[in-house]
Amino acid sequence: MTNMKGVLICGGTGSRLRPLTEITNKSLLPVFDKPLILYPLQILLDAEIQDILVISGTEHIDQMKKFLGDGTRFGCRLSYQVQEKPEGIAQALGLAENFVAGDSTCALLGDNVYFDNLSPAIRSFKKGGHVFLKEVPDPERFGVAELSDDGKVLSFEEKPKNPKSHFIGTGCYIYDARCFDVIRTMKPSARGEYEVTDIHNWYIKRGELTATILKNEWIDAGTFESLHRAAVLAKERRLGL
Repeated sequence: MTNMKGVLICGGTGSRLRPLTEITNKSLLPVFDKPLILYPLQILLDAEIQDILVISGTEHIDQMKKFLGDGTRFGCRLSYQVQEKPEGIAQALGLAENFVAGDSTCALLGDNVYFDNLSPAIRSFKKGGHVFLKEVPDPERFGVAELSDDGKVLSFEEKPKNPKSHFIGTGCYIYDARCFDVIRTMKPSARGEYEVTDIHNWYIKRGELTATILKNEWIDAGTFESLHRAAVLAKERRLGL
């Protein structure tokens, strides 16, 4: 395995979860018996990543630090970075450049819950980029992957009106250090954000983006309905139902 750092991206305003997010970061909201943030953190720990940066907005980063601490109780080293304005996932990841310091990166969104084992793909990563795809009924809400007949990713499009497939990119991204060269030259999209799909497409043009298609449930826990669904599934898994 190459040297790899972990990045947990917990920015954004959590507007769809108000009024809960008026008092806390959405990544600290409960999913069954533990805060949401611990689910993506566990993915990094399972992949034996020990240096992890937590990126969050100014409002609640102190709560995040208070809860997670320096990482000792999780067996890792945690650092923190403030994202002053929520200007997209790629912009948030760009804040980690000095922390990553030339290594590869496994970046996870702090509100994503996975029920697949991502460790094999993370541990075996060598170079380029790697994404985790999921087939969903409403792909227009996400970054959509166009796939060839043999499963290669041909392109990514952010929130398209006419999606080219039902496979979307979920919130776990593995990149080598060149992703920061890409981020530094990026321009914001029509919706004013620095899109992670632009990073995907840079690697696709070089034939260096690979993908894993998830078999089990994946949840973007940014709404009341999906947060509840994540809790139900986490409970079932914990209790072996």
